[in-house]
Amino acid sequence: MGSKIPLATVLRLSRYYRRLAHLEGQGMNTISSKKLGEVEGVTSSQVRKDLSLFGSFGTKGLGYPVPELKRNIAYILGLDRKWRVGLVGVGNVGSALTAYKEFHKQGFDIVVAFDNDKRKIGSKRGELVVRDVEDIEEYLKQEKVDMMILAVPADQAQKVAEKVVGCGIRAILNFAPISLRLPPCVFVRDENMVIELEALSFSLMNRRLIE
Repeated sequence: MGSKIPLATVLRLSRYYRRLAHLEGQGMNTISSKKLGEVEGVTSSQVRKDLSLFGSFGTKGLGYPVPELKRNIAYILGLDRKWRVGLVGVGNVGSALTAYKEFHKQGFDIVVAFDNDKRKIGSKRGELVVRDVEDIEEYLKQEKVDMMILAVPADQAQKVAEKVVGCGIRAILNFAPISLRLPPCVFVRDENMVIELEALSFSLMNRRLIE
């Protein structure tokens, strides 16, 4: 892999992985690039192009063995290992994230949660004891945390992000409705549900422009 992999390719791989997991659960043993493309809304050539960026998979004329391709994509996506995740903010969104069982199934374990609300500090979210965000630097310097989730208000997000980056965190999932200004070495994914709803409202109001 001498060139950079487009983010769109990575996102499609994630979709392929979920589809393959579903098909494996249904007992399907093989699948063609045409069929995989059809169920995911892309062309068969796009499927082959995406996979070819990471090696040679399947047999021409016979398709891809579903369990094997699923394992290979899991390896590519880093799902063959466990990731230790920290969370800042245990309000409505943060609390829901701690209860989301799919994270653990996919190898993402939320191992620590922080908040600045004195009423929440010391309370539990499942097995997690909520810690004071003022102690975040001390904790992250002592414990191995691979990535952080920020579920904090917009006016706090930049400051918190800078703190965790200063502790060596290089991957952040940001639920705050603000774009973070961080060094290029930090990978940030923004999950803004309001923006997604706005995109849906645009689609409903402007069908002719997008169909």
